[in-house]
Amino acid sequence: MQKMKIGLIQMGLKTSTDLEPAAIRDAMNEAHLPLVEQAAEQGVQVLCFQEVFNQPYFCPSQDTKWYAAAERVPEGPTCQMMQKLAAKHRMVIIVPVFEETETGVYYNTAAVFDADGSYLGKYHKTHIPQVAGFWEKFFFKPGKSNWPVFDTAFGKIGVYICYDRHFPEGWRALALNGAEVIFNPSATVAGLSQYLWELEQPASAAANGCFIAAINRVGTEAPWNIGDFYGSSYIVNPRGKIEAQASETEDELLVHEIDLDMVREVRNNWQFFRDRRPETYTRLTDGE
Repeated sequence: MQKMKIGLIQMGLKTSTDLEPAAIRDAMNEAHLPLVEQAAEQGVQVLCFQEVFNQPYFCPSQDTKWYAAAERVPEGPTCQMMQKLAAKHRMVIIVPVFEETETGVYYNTAAVFDADGSYLGKYHKTHIPQVAGFWEKFFFKPGKSNWPVFDTAFGKIGVYICYDRHFPEGWRALALNGAEVIFNPSATVAGLSQYLWELEQPASAAANGCFIAAINRVGTEAPWNIGDFYGSSYIVNPRGKIEAQASETEDELLVHEIDLDMVREVRNNWQFFRDRRPETYTRLTDGE
C-alpha cells in the first residue's frame, strides 16, 4: 500500500493588525515553527498551511498598506525559511503567501517545496471574489496557472485556494492532470460558507476520485471583525468521507495518514473519467 502522512496547520492571528506587515509576517512565521517541528516528529510527509498563512485576512479592507505584505516566490523570506525546513525534515511543504511577481502585480499564491528542499513551482488562485467583506480583486490578480500537479517525493499533489473550491471545473482539471491529493488552503468565516464547507469538497473528492485536504484559519480579526474563522480543517477520501477533522476554534496541527491506493480503487469502481463526455460540454467553455 502507498501511504502519505498529511499535516494541516490552522491558526489564529497572533498580533495586532496595527503592526506593519513585515512584523506580522515574522511573528506568524515564528508561531508556526513549533507546529512544523511537531509535524516532523510525527512523521508528516506533506504539510500545508492556511491561505496567506502569515498575514491577517486583510481583504475586508481596501488599504494599500497590505501591498507591503507581498513577497517574492521563491526568493522571499518566508519561502526561503520554509525551503530550508522542507530539506531539514524531509517534508513536502505547501506555503500559501501573498506574492508580488513584479512591481504592482500581486497574486494569492501557494509555493510547493519537495522533501529535499527543491522548489517545484507554484499555483496562483484562479477565481477571485469581489463581494462585501471579500474585496480580493483589490489585492489579487486572477491566476492562469494551467492546473499544475506537483510530482513530490510522496505522491502527486495539486493546490486549489479558498474561493476556488466553489468551481468544480478546477478540481476536475487537477484530477485529470494526475493529482491524487488536492490541498485547499482557505480563510472563510461562519455564515453561508460553513454549510458548504463540508458539502462541496467531499462532493468534489467523490466526483474526481481523489483525496482533498481543506485548511481554514480560526478566530476573529480586528478591526474588520467580519465573522469567526471556523477552522474545521479536514481530510476527505475519494469516497467523499471525512477521515480526520480539526476543531472549530483552536490552533491545531491535524495529522492523518491516507492510503493512496484508494484513488485507483475508487476510480476503477466508478469510471467517471472513462464515462466523461467532454465533446458535449462546449457550453462550459464557450464564454457568455
